[in-house]
Amino acid sequence: MNFWTQKKLLSIHNLHDVERLARRKLPRPIFGYIDHVAEDGRTQRANLSAFDDYRFLPKAFVNVSQIDLHKELFGKRYAVPFGIAPMGISALSAYQGDLVLARAAAQRNLPMIMSGSSLVPMEDVAKVAGADWFQAYLPGTPEGIEALLARIQRAGFKKLVVTLDYPVPPNPDNLRRAGFSSPLEPSLRLAFDGLMRPGWLINTFLRTLYKHGMPHFENNHAERGAPAISRQAARDFSGRRHFDWGYLDLVRRLWPDTLIVKGILNPEDAVRAQRAGVDGIILSNHGARQLDCTISPLQVLPEIKRRVSDIPIMIDSGFRRGTDVIKALALGADFVFVGRPFNYAAACAGQAGVEHIAGLLQREIERNMALLGLTSLAQLDCSCLYKPTKSEAHQTVTT
Repeated sequence: MNFWTQKKLLSIHNLHDVERLARRKLPRPIFGYIDHVAEDGRTQRANLSAFDDYRFLPKAFVNVSQIDLHKELFGKRYAVPFGIAPMGISALSAYQGDLVLARAAAQRNLPMIMSGSSLVPMEDVAKVAGADWFQAYLPGTPEGIEALLARIQRAGFKKLVVTLDYPVPPNPDNLRRAGFSSPLEPSLRLAFDGLMRPGWLINTFLRTLYKHGMPHFENNHAERGAPAISRQAARDFSGRRHFDWGYLDLVRRLWPDTLIVKGILNPEDAVRAQRAGVDGIILSNHGARQLDCTISPLQVLPEIKRRVSDIPIMIDSGFRRGTDVIKALALGADFVFVGRPFNYAAACAGQAGVEHIAGLLQREIERNMALLGLTSLAQLDCSCLYKPTKSEAHQTVTT
């Protein structure tokens, strides 16, 4: 680890810090893509305010000299109850970003879900020890689905995460304001944005061009997709309006290993997914990127856990602190996934940055467990939480 990387790590004290560093490090369109939220940001505010709906009820005078954060999920024992959520085009924010994230996850013994919207071939990432989660956006035809699943299986992935709630792309107005399109269109403004961030230009973009050529969307289909920067090529997220539950039933018939669905918020959908034979569910509104005015996954977690209790219920969207993770686990989540901060950390300090913030989050959880008077994740349940009434919450704010 060089001097400059060490200096950066010394300035990162929590998951919020990497966002501030990444804003200065990344070109405006790339940061805008990662930071993007749909329309007026109401879903993002709902994600954050949901954590404020609960307060802790700590126990005093408990021996907390030994705290166990290990968590078993789908037969594997991880060091912590959180992992890295799937994030598209991370190889534009960090050199070979998907490999950076996968290697850091392997070092910290936590899961990393590779995104189907990635720019590094899935076969390269699957070679990293423990990299066996892949998130797919299904192609629009049964033939395309079968071909993609066969490729994922050949690559060696064992856990397939299918995103269900993407019939059309979200409103792109905020992306356009940031100068981002997918694929990126060459322009003087794009060139200027790159020149304004020479570190990124040299160490990420030009390094990628020199060693690997123009990055492409590698993993949306069985074959290679469009280049990441192009005037003509259009990224293929069309042709999904006709999807219904029959397509998930098809995937279940075709996929022989662990099948997980992502994007569930409606309890009825959770029940239907379980009926389709899925092995796990990730509650998610995609970090507020898709549909504005959407409920937070944390708000629906207790009801979905009540109705679907015999398969793992995982969750993402808005997690930034150890207290956030603890609240989700206490409400019934089996595991938590975190996205943007790991992307920012990879952009700022590579694999060392990703490992660093994973360690920060782990230490926050461990410290807060001790302050709660708990020694294992199994002790987390609703008895650890207090939900104030609206008047009590208002009184807390005003005083």
